[in-house]
Amino acid sequence: MGYKQKNKGFKTAIQKSYYFYASIQIKIQLILADNFNLLIKMKYSFKLVFTLVAVVLTMEISAQDIHFSQFYMSPLNLNPAMTGVMNCKNRFIANYRNQWAGALQANAYNTYSISYDQKTPIGREDYFGIGGTLWSDVAGESRFGTTQGRISLSYSKKMSGYRQKASYLVIGADAGISQRRIRENDLRWPSQIDANGFDPSKLGQDIPDNDFIYPDISAGLLWFSVMNKYTNWYLGAAIHHLNQPNVSFFGDGSKGVNLYNRITLHGGGQFEMKPKISFLPFAVFMMQGPHREFNGGASFRFALGPSRTSNQSWQIGAWYRLGIQDDDPTTDDNGVKLHSDAVILSTRFNYENFGIGFSYDLTVSGLAAASPANGAFEFSLTYDICGPENRGVYCPRF
Repeated sequence: MGYKQKNKGFKTAIQKSYYFYASIQIKIQLILADNFNLLIKMKYSFKLVFTLVAVVLTMEISAQDIHFSQFYMSPLNLNPAMTGVMNCKNRFIANYRNQWAGALQANAYNTYSISYDQKTPIGREDYFGIGGTLWSDVAGESRFGTTQGRISLSYSKKMSGYRQKASYLVIGADAGISQRRIRENDLRWPSQIDANGFDPSKLGQDIPDNDFIYPDISAGLLWFSVMNKYTNWYLGAAIHHLNQPNVSFFGDGSKGVNLYNRITLHGGGQFEMKPKISFLPFAVFMMQGPHREFNGGASFRFALGPSRTSNQSWQIGAWYRLGIQDDDPTTDDNGVKLHSDAVILSTRFNYENFGIGFSYDLTVSGLAAASPANGAFEFSLTYDICGPENRGVYCPRF
């Protein structure tokens, strides 16, 4: 195969998109494997390869959404119906994720999120929730980033039960404004690469709009049942990007790219095994365009306080993340494909109103060869402001 044919195949492979980080990792490894000889010949570094991937992903696809391995500690990003669903009256949450540091070093993917929500009693048994979220995602050498601020609302309707044991149906929605940006001068295009490597004197591609904003709307449902203070379960569903905003740097013309709807299904619970020890399974399944992601696992919670009613506990658990790709009519990449992405180890410590979580993704996909030392790690912090609650237990403890 000649150089031009290889380069064309390299560019085409990069342009094939995955919308979740897990699947993006797998696709990059396939690119590296298919073009290994070409990369040696052109003396590419992994850093340059990842830069090119980030560039073309930015220009040619419907974009990826952020996600957290500790999705259960980022409820407003998971489902707007989880707004105000808490045992206290006010809740602050902060999340941080760092990914691909071993391959990208200072240009690693970084995601930040902060949120606040509260609940207000309505009538004798129902609740109204309101909250706000601000998150930012920065990726690669070109600093391709998205920042979003949104307001979420929910209404929790008691469907059955009594004071200490009840089932609720929650409906929620959110609306926000997103800003998407990229540093055009740091982009590297295939036209700037020759047999000697990257040549900045060659012309790249002009980007008409490298900083723009767009609206975003989501909605969700949640059902939860509380059996007692130590046993509960819940199921939820959400549809994100209801308005399918255009997220292309080329504007609203023929090259406009609309963001696929993302459907999220999730569930979990807490089941007391014996006094002071609980089993907490969690799972989430996301669908966006032709791509799917499943993340499931469980943790054990050990009460540490003088009694099992005190909010002092330690958790440890593990999860497994799987990527699934269906036929994509926009590419020649057909057939259903399964991709093992990561094993996630997590721990959490709760002390009264504070909760601190840490997780680490052990990469099991082919990308492990590019980043053997570092997978992805996350920190999460929650702070609850409680007060007198005359209605008894009303929701699960996330």
